[in-house]
Amino acid sequence: MRIFKSVVVLLVMIFALQLQAQKKFGGLALYTVRNDMTTDAKTTLKAVADAGYKNIEAAGYADGKFYKMTPLEFKTYVKSLGLKPISTHQSSVTLENAEQMMKDVKAAGFEYFVVPVPPMGLFKFDQATRSMNMSGGAANLAKILDELGVKANKAGLKLLYHNHDFEFKKDADGVVPIEYLLENCNPKYVNFQMDLYWVVKAGADPVAYFKKYPGRFKIWHVKDMDSQGRFAPVGTGTIDFARIRANKKLAGMKYYLVEQDMTFDNQTALEAIKISHEGLKKFGFE
Repeated sequence: MRIFKSVVVLLVMIFALQLQAQKKFGGLALYTVRNDMTTDAKTTLKAVADAGYKNIEAAGYADGKFYKMTPLEFKTYVKSLGLKPISTHQSSVTLENAEQMMKDVKAAGFEYFVVPVPPMGLFKFDQATRSMNMSGGAANLAKILDELGVKANKAGLKLLYHNHDFEFKKDADGVVPIEYLLENCNPKYVNFQMDLYWVVKAGADPVAYFKKYPGRFKIWHVKDMDSQGRFAPVGTGTIDFARIRANKKLAGMKYYLVEQDMTFDNQTALEAIKISHEGLKKFGFE
């Protein structure tokens, strides 16, 4: 009888763990909780897991470490929480440091190496107008991305470029940078992480880009926009995620990640990610 009861208890525990695992879905860009990650990375990662997220994207690489953890330490810790490292933003990448950086990214368990802005000093931010741009032109950026893409491929990684709004607007030469990149970067080595908020902010339509350039947008950043045009938790704003999600196969989407650059009205980042996780269900992102 005691053996029978022990078996029953064990089965119940296994079922409970499986049920808990099934509830975990979606991904989070850790840039959302960057301040908390700086203060206490391990506790914050546990909070991310407890909020129900399954996948993560890093944005905290420096001196060969991720959030002050060696690649192996980071990989081991996130695995212990049931989190899967999918992608990482590597804003400090150059053609010279790429090989070592990519070795670290691979060792940490990531699949995608993301270039989050035009690298090597090309990204420009105007503090006065809060606007973004780049120098050097789209052709120069495409050449750099292709070179980095080849290096990433050799390292066993996939390279993606992440957009903001300026890439969807004509530059001084009348070129729409994102379209130049899509049409000229080698798709074998370079694809894209579409930030849905910034596409909408630019006045463009994500679905139109899926139709024009099918299969190129491997990861999405999912964040909403409030009535004032500010960042908002998923499901609390104005972006039609249901329509966008319905075209995920056309886009080539493999993963989606919640991201919110800033929070407002005294809401903390950790509070916002919980709201966004619930909001994902509203649009069928489970």
